[in-house]
Amino acid sequence: MTDLRLADLPSQNQALQGRVILITGASSGIGRAAALACAEQGATVILVGRDIKKLESVYDAIEAAKAPQPAIFELNLKTANEQHYSALAKVISEEFGQLDGLLHNAAELGQLCPLEQISPAVWQEVIQVNLSGPFLLTRALLPLLRKSSSGRILFTSSSVGRKGRAFWGVYAVSKAGIENLTQTLADELEGSAVKVNSLNPGATRTAMRAAAYPAEDPTTVKSAETIAPVYTYLLSEECPWHGQQLSLLV
Repeated sequence: MTDLRLADLPSQNQALQGRVILITGASSGIGRAAALACAEQGATVILVGRDIKKLESVYDAIEAAKAPQPAIFELNLKTANEQHYSALAKVISEEFGQLDGLLHNAAELGQLCPLEQISPAVWQEVIQVNLSGPFLLTRALLPLLRKSSSGRILFTSSSVGRKGRAFWGVYAVSKAGIENLTQTLADELEGSAVKVNSLNPGATRTAMRAAAYPAEDPTTVKSAETIAPVYTYLLSEECPWHGQQLSLLV
């Protein structure tokens, strides 16, 4: 595992100039902050999510900042199938010709309770969104990422995906699966121009964090905007890591 500190990151000036970056869960939280930061660094950002109004809000914010014009693709990971992912890949191929970065950020928390109390329906939904969706999306987009001279795939992980914890249930299991998916894919892509890593961003002020820790004072937790530079760096050509379990330390 590799620890990252924001203070140790190199300065970035248009580090993503000319790159096409797709971000899932781009409508809010870390996804929104990462999308805005990537656009500020010169990337053409493909905003993917299920709430079109929120995606349009991010789109408008990027336009207002006079960053490269983004694109929107409405996609619900709960219900998406192979055809939906293939359709997205086709649109990207026709509009951009390649893909330089893929940030898997969308996730569902599910039920925080003993495993024996988790309903099968919730189990299936969380696995679908947090693990099956990233697999299917990566599978569909990998040919486009291979066309980039420096493709980057970044999976969002969690501390409970690296060490199981009571009552975190299917969320922890799904994130453990993400860690294995990262390692397997990285091993298969060893020697290619595509680098694959996972990142545990740590405690961040998001709606999911608030749902998991309702009694926590949100002002004591770092904002998504604060950590956005780590995403732009890991999605840039400068990122040196491959197959690493990265953890962000502020």
